[in-house]
Amino acid sequence: MKLGVLTVPLYSKPAEEAFEYLSSLGVQTLEIGVGGSPGNKHLNPAEYLDNPSKIKEYQALVKKYNLTVSAFSVHGNGVHPNKAIAEKDHSEFVQACKLAQQFGVDRVVTFSGCPGDFPGAKYPNWVTCAWPTDFSDILKYQWDEVLIPYWRETAKVANSYGIYKVAFEMHPGFCVYNPKTLLRIREAVGETIGANFDPSHLFWQGINPSDAIRYLKGAIYHFHAKDTLIIPANVRVNGVLETSSYTDYISRGWYFRTVGYGHDELLWKDIISTLMAIGYDDAISIEHEDGLMSVTEGLEKAIDFLKHVMIFDELPEAWWV
Repeated sequence: MKLGVLTVPLYSKPAEEAFEYLSSLGVQTLEIGVGGSPGNKHLNPAEYLDNPSKIKEYQALVKKYNLTVSAFSVHGNGVHPNKAIAEKDHSEFVQACKLAQQFGVDRVVTFSGCPGDFPGAKYPNWVTCAWPTDFSDILKYQWDEVLIPYWRETAKVANSYGIYKVAFEMHPGFCVYNPKTLLRIREAVGETIGANFDPSHLFWQGINPSDAIRYLKGAIYHFHAKDTLIIPANVRVNGVLETSSYTDYISRGWYFRTVGYGHDELLWKDIISTLMAIGYDDAISIEHEDGLMSVTEGLEKAIDFLKHVMIFDELPEAWWV
């Protein structure tokens, strides 16, 4: 496995300064935002697309610090009911695929997206109930008329640029938010679709990450290392569906933490070991979103923690069999 970082929290630093800093901490691979909600401050496609000399310069910069690139990230909503937003996000996804091909990066991380509840809607509608039947009708419309057709065509576009690994982050608020919905879209669209497995979004839904990893064997294309702290006293009163601010640390039922600050080392060792057991031997990419730590403290604590729990060597032969 390779220890990685999504570089977005370091946008205050130029790319080279960020790469040098991460390399000095023992980071091996980078996940780089190229559009959408991660932004593109460390790699602006407009400067690099169809510019081989600039691409070679960037690749040399990455290599200079003994790093590789695990994925390009472009989190957006290509099925947003606002056509202007949908077109922008779709265009940035396609651009990310084209850029990945030119850089020799083989996977793109994104969201499934979430449509509105009818063709004239203005906002996405994330459905979490089967009844009243209005909600079931909305889901049928979203999946059968929008989401599946969109990703069938968009996967073909990704494939046309040599991208056969589109990694959906299973994120509440979007149609694909858990392993079941991930496999549903994968079955409908094909194996181009896989998971960017981020335990932080699963913890608060009551999902055991190791069990989910086994369930998704063969469909995990990337991994985010991010933790979630559950506040049982608050959950016992108000449950886990939260609309309060992420900065409301006292009354929320949960909030994101640096790895090791939500769940202990033993649980994270089990997650890493289960990944190895199903054949995943790729990037463990830290996504820092801990509001109680600075970027540098959060990243450095996460890096130190993961060095203790990750398995860096290849799976050994079973010499004892």
